[in-house]
Amino acid sequence: MHFARSKRVLRLKTIDTCFEELKDSRLVEETFTVDEVREMLEGLQAVVGGEVETELINTAHTNVLLLRQLFSQADKFYLRLQTDISELENRELLEQVAEFEKTDFKTTNKVNQESSKPKLAPLNEGGASELLNKEITRLQEENEKLRSRLRNLESQAMNVLDEKTRAERALKDLQKVQGDQQGAAREQDLSSLESTVAALKEDYQRSLNVNAASQKDLQQNLVSAKHELLRVQEQLAMAEKELDKKFQQTAAYRNMKEMLTKKNEQIKEIRKRLQRYESDE
Repeated sequence: MHFARSKRVLRLKTIDTCFEELKDSRLVEETFTVDEVREMLEGLQAVVGGEVETELINTAHTNVLLLRQLFSQADKFYLRLQTDISELENRELLEQVAEFEKTDFKTTNKVNQESSKPKLAPLNEGGASELLNKEITRLQEENEKLRSRLRNLESQAMNVLDEKTRAERALKDLQKVQGDQQGAAREQDLSSLESTVAALKEDYQRSLNVNAASQKDLQQNLVSAKHELLRVQEQLAMAEKELDKKFQQTAAYRNMKEMLTKKNEQIKEIRKRLQRYESDE
């Protein structure tokens, strides 16, 4: 109000100066025509109107800047402000403000009046605003801790998934190596059998060429060789099954299977914990 009053007094002095300049510059004769009077009044009206308009615009802009400061300070402390434009035209309140201004600018007993006036508590010192600010800071710190904990859990889950992937890849590689070894053994046995059959055929052919009388014996030998081949193939199949069974009973296979089971359980537990934290947030 002090600031507004000083600006208003300054503008009134400017308007008075306009009238004084008109008197000093134009009112130098004793008589004037109607047109001359009209011209002087129109000029004075334009000057005074410009001064009044400038003051009103400046007052409106000054109020905007003042409200902007208050709103910025309120926004800093997460306060919700409400305004009622209809109260700006409340005649009773306007009269109270005018009376307050008159009382405030009286020179007598001004010190006592200043000491008896209620003071507004600053928004940046103590009180509910300080508690609110502390609570907001505490919540932000707690939120940051929860986010950090969630990031750690996500990192642990990713590590477990990586370990599971590596374990599965190692198991596949082990099974592939075992399969390659078994395939090589089967190929070697089949090659040996084929070589034996080929040798028997050659012997059989030579025997036919040398002595036709031994044909019956050679045929029997060939049948025996075929039976032996079937028996060996059957033994190879049984050996392959036995090898698979022994492989499943090996410590490496059991350890790998137990590791995969534990990793799956850890992943399930971490997913449950992640779901609980996400629902809390």
